[in-house]
Amino acid sequence: MMDRAALRLIFLSVFLISATSDPVKKKQNVDIYSFYINSTVTSRYATTVITSRVANTLNESQEIQFEVKIPKNAFISKFRMTIEGNTYDGVVKEKEEAQQQYNRAVSRGQSAGLVKSVGRTLEDFKTSVTVAAFSKVTFELTYEELLKRRLGKYELLINAQPMQPVADFKMDVHIQEKPGISFLEVKGDLSTGDLGNAIKTTRADKDAWVTFYPSRDQQTKCKSCGENGLNGDLLITYDVERQNPKGEVMISNGYFVHYFAPTDVPRIPKNVVFIIDRSGSMHGTKMDQTCLALLRILSDLDEDDHFGLITFDSEVSLWKRELLQATEANLKNAKSFVKEIKDRGATDINAAVLAGVDMINRHPREGTASILILLTDGDPTTGETNKEKIMGNVKEAIGTKFPLYCLGFGYDVNFDFLTKMSLENSGVAQRIYEDSDADLQLQGFYEEVAVPLLSDIQLKYPGGTNLTKTSFSLYFNGSEIVVSGQITDNSVESFTTEVIAVSKGNNVTYQDTIMTKDPSDVPPENEDFMQRLWAYLTVKQLLERQVILKGQEKEDEKKEALKLSLKYQFVTPLTSMVVTKPQEGDVEVADKPKEGEAPPRPPVMHPHPKSQSRLLASGYGGGGGGGGGSGSSASRALHRHRQGFRGTAVPSSAFLETDAKSPTVLRRVTVLSTVSAPTVRSNRFLLPVVGQSKPLCFDVPVPHKLRLLQDSASEFSMNGESMTGQNGFHQITFHYKTNHHLTINTMSIRYHDGQNQVEFLWRQEPIQHNTEGVSLILRSNEIDVTMGNIHAVILLHKEKNDVFLWPAVRQQLKDVSLTGILGKTDASYEEIQGSQTPTLKINDQEVSGSWEDVTDYRLSSKPVIKCWLVSFYAAMQRDISDFTVTKL
Repeated sequence: MMDRAALRLIFLSVFLISATSDPVKKKQNVDIYSFYINSTVTSRYATTVITSRVANTLNESQEIQFEVKIPKNAFISKFRMTIEGNTYDGVVKEKEEAQQQYNRAVSRGQSAGLVKSVGRTLEDFKTSVTVAAFSKVTFELTYEELLKRRLGKYELLINAQPMQPVADFKMDVHIQEKPGISFLEVKGDLSTGDLGNAIKTTRADKDAWVTFYPSRDQQTKCKSCGENGLNGDLLITYDVERQNPKGEVMISNGYFVHYFAPTDVPRIPKNVVFIIDRSGSMHGTKMDQTCLALLRILSDLDEDDHFGLITFDSEVSLWKRELLQATEANLKNAKSFVKEIKDRGATDINAAVLAGVDMINRHPREGTASILILLTDGDPTTGETNKEKIMGNVKEAIGTKFPLYCLGFGYDVNFDFLTKMSLENSGVAQRIYEDSDADLQLQGFYEEVAVPLLSDIQLKYPGGTNLTKTSFSLYFNGSEIVVSGQITDNSVESFTTEVIAVSKGNNVTYQDTIMTKDPSDVPPENEDFMQRLWAYLTVKQLLERQVILKGQEKEDEKKEALKLSLKYQFVTPLTSMVVTKPQEGDVEVADKPKEGEAPPRPPVMHPHPKSQSRLLASGYGGGGGGGGGSGSSASRALHRHRQGFRGTAVPSSAFLETDAKSPTVLRRVTVLSTVSAPTVRSNRFLLPVVGQSKPLCFDVPVPHKLRLLQDSASEFSMNGESMTGQNGFHQITFHYKTNHHLTINTMSIRYHDGQNQVEFLWRQEPIQHNTEGVSLILRSNEIDVTMGNIHAVILLHKEKNDVFLWPAVRQQLKDVSLTGILGKTDASYEEIQGSQTPTLKINDQEVSGSWEDVTDYRLSSKPVIKCWLVSFYAAMQRDISDFTVTKL
């Protein structure tokens, strides 16, 4: 059946066909002969349908995988596969019920699918189906989202990467806006060069159409294209006419939506305090980008604004004790201060935020709006570290007087903590991604809150019920307030809206009456959009409130969100979509991911009674090399499969496992036939377990840059880099406080204490070097490193033609909270007796393991010992990306 190739089909934002053979065969084996994206935007509510038709051109059946990227704010509402006239629909169920069905399928050796977060704005939905020889399959996926207005515009983004030219490739976008469309622009890679000729834009008073019909020839000749077809973005931005300052109200089938975005309002002078984390973990690029963003933000302050700057580590430093007016002289001095901010110390979030609240409270100004902005990349590690107490302290201090916005830098930050603290204080939390444009992300967030126009906004609807959120602390220029609800009496002829707010110290009221019998300008085919918009917004807000609610109120709102999710067939964090496939009732389950969370782990899987193939647990297989043990052949096969090996074996059923922070595909446990290919190296780490004589071990593929050990409180970190084709590490670096840097490679050791640099060579006479809090003892093939109260050893090993480094921790202090690959000290497991395959229970999850040999490179004698080999996630309870660094 499936003994040649595993093919992938990815479309919508990204298409991809990847066969386990050469590129020429990719095009011969499968043909995407038709691909449509149809997106209808009615009053900002976008419903997008992706339909792809694919033909299997082989004379035997093969598995074709379907992957679609959708916006993170969207809810999948429909998925359908049609094969040989038979239709298979996904059904949305309550998560626990769906999980039970999923577990039963997995236990039978069948496949299962999930949705995962990927990058900043997208999520992946992925499934697969076996298509008979010379047969066709049609995939259809629908998702829905309410477009949010930012900086005066709405955005619709499509990223296309077919990996093959498509004969019938069409994108159709229809935008309908009752007040009229003020501007529309099409940008992105797919709008440049020759491809721009494939885009047509048509404008009417209240409608706009954008079509993108590139020919097969155009799909290969654009700037970012090639023989694999399109590869780039199409970005549609637009806004609507805003002639009525009272807002726009639409009514349809007993539901209403009110869009409120007045522009005829004077800006409110603001008091803004920036609270900047300068702890040791902000070292390098994070600190540089934060300072660069602050310099730009300071330049954008208006002269009637007042501002304050607070930096913190284990201590809190105020640039000035009071808020200063944004005069030219004050801004010049502030910029000089920002340029001198240096990273150091631990993280006292509690004291820093309270200092910011106090600064605003001590300088009240009538007719102004106050904003507190916290930027941090870590957990509280000193001062008050109990997060519940910190949130209580902050909430009591602010007392609903102004919003707190929390910006979380990178993936190590406790984003749930920042989200809850923001929501409790009328603000929002936003993740700042550790990319080259992090400074622009910071500046972009500030621009969204830079011009407050109204405060203390209350919206009232005497004839409405089941309303979405109606109270807002601030309204900013370029944004929009959206409220939706049901009309209590459908027989009434008019509907009244009232908005009460504060504008520059004065109370203002916006009142409007709409005739309910007026035509809604909504085409008959879209008449239910208003009800779905209300349900979408209600579920979104109920889920947000789950973060801060407690007790019965939390349970009641959770039940309501679940009820609506099921009624409207939305895939939300409370529901899952169950897809029953034609192959012997295979079941897949799609879940909505949570921002920043690790993917759920599959239960242990046992072989189907009919299957003679060996079933593998999730995790990297043994790879020989740095681990010392070769591992089972099946483990090596799985490892090669995960690394993108193109061989002759094909997974007959699969469950893809991924990283929560990198491209998010389905997790798979894969049944493989025999595979023959060169071994892919990996480094195998030992993880001692208290109370157990048998240690755990896990593999990390080479190459990788890893965070080996870190103690934020003492500003200590140790990172290592491996290289392709080599065991162990070719370079390991230490950083301690702000001025101690140690770089070790296979040739030499270099140490810099902030002023002087010394260098040693391996295999020279034993030598000892001591300076403030740092001790280095070099022997012929190892160096003892003590920095503060942390003691580590780096060993130099030579095997055949390989020379490499290996780290070992000699001292684990109970009162020190170490993180990193070598920092885990709380590992535990129990062996499950009587299972068909060796099974361990780790953290209440059953995982498969294998009894393997490992070379213990932590000792110069390199003894070979036995260990339980499990997946990286099973051992560390986090994904490998959580331990990777961009630079040493």
